[in-house]
Amino acid sequence: MKVLMFTWEFPPLISGGLGTACYGIVKGLLKKDVEVDLVLPTKEEVYFPLRKVTDVDDLPVKFISPSKEIEYSNTVFKTNTERFRYVGISSVPESYISVSEIQTFYEYFKNFTERFEYRTKVPFQEILNNIMGSESIFEKVKEFTLRAQRYAQTLEYDVIHAHDWLTYPAGIIAKTVSGRKLVCHMHATEFDRSGGAGDERIHKIEYSGMTEADSVIAVSRYTAEMVISRYQIDTGKINVVHNAHNIDIKNFEGRKRIFKDPVILFLGRITLQKGPDYFLEAARIILEKYPRVRFVMAGAGDMEKKIVHKSAKYRLKNRFLFTGFLNAAHVAEMFANSDIYVLSSVSEPFGIAPLEAMSYGLATIISKQSGVAEVIENAIKIDFWDVQLLADELIRLIEDPVARKELGEKGRHEVELIKWDKACEEIIKVYEKTIGRIEK
Repeated sequence: MKVLMFTWEFPPLISGGLGTACYGIVKGLLKKDVEVDLVLPTKEEVYFPLRKVTDVDDLPVKFISPSKEIEYSNTVFKTNTERFRYVGISSVPESYISVSEIQTFYEYFKNFTERFEYRTKVPFQEILNNIMGSESIFEKVKEFTLRAQRYAQTLEYDVIHAHDWLTYPAGIIAKTVSGRKLVCHMHATEFDRSGGAGDERIHKIEYSGMTEADSVIAVSRYTAEMVISRYQIDTGKINVVHNAHNIDIKNFEGRKRIFKDPVILFLGRITLQKGPDYFLEAARIILEKYPRVRFVMAGAGDMEKKIVHKSAKYRLKNRFLFTGFLNAAHVAEMFANSDIYVLSSVSEPFGIAPLEAMSYGLATIISKQSGVAEVIENAIKIDFWDVQLLADELIRLIEDPVARKELGEKGRHEVELIKWDKACEEIIKVYEKTIGRIEK
């Protein structure tokens, strides 16, 4: 089987869970002999013909046009920056940034550029030019959609797979041109990203994509119920396939200690959806009783400045630390140096980070308003808004290191079984059911 897949991000280009999930999905599909032609929002008309598992890291490239096709699979990239320049992708894709946040996002990286570009030699200004203005995202989606017609007419495939609203229009165009069936994957709705009504234009695209799709994959029952209730999508076409994780810790040497006292970690985008303010409020309560505990907020986002100012107002000083955005290596290091992980999301379609944290043996507390709560048992589950209960549970884990270690070990053993191979078996079943239903 061959899949024409549209997505807005793929490692090393990640802004949220979409890139991580697509990496796991593609790798799992390739293991099961499913070939993938991956299309990303590049400046040049290129696609990535993925045929074997190692291709997910090497990313062989082909250029496509109405008249010719040139293979660049032997191209060697020394750095990610070279790869970005070559295919023309922004290193900060907007997959999980709401339209209302894009200007704030731009200002944040503008300040970052002015402070660090001269040291790092990374062309941040080139990257910023791709995300200036709240309307540019719709222009990029439009261009991506127009190109989809040529991919659909030129490539050979059995089914189309489009991830999230940014690529749904491309999926619809490809279906119209080719007559092939369309699977739309819902990783997060606009309601999740915005924490409210959100942008009406995105809602319309999400509705159109799921309506035109022959099958819809939701990353959790939580998301499936939202799709049904908010968008009135036919329940017969919805399939729940839970996410998994890519962490392999065979060489993990155990907890490392930067600080003597427990380290409590928030790792994710610092946005309304992730509930960083609830994490901060719990930290304030705990630090009044245990002033030597360390809280770490790892990530970046439009609420970062607000949280920094609030932590200063609360005089939390060096007991509440900020790391900024972390790459994969630094994320692994952060997990290895922490004791407790907290996911305080207001609305989380799934949440891969808790699985990654648990794989390192961290005692984990998750929001009941998350899809990941459906698949794991060995984590503490609370309502995102219940700051006092969050603080109480954290205090219990701080005071009882034996219980903390036991919870972490149980969680580590549990998530060892939550791999992409199983999820991809379910995705292939969706492909086969979709194609088979139409052929009948």
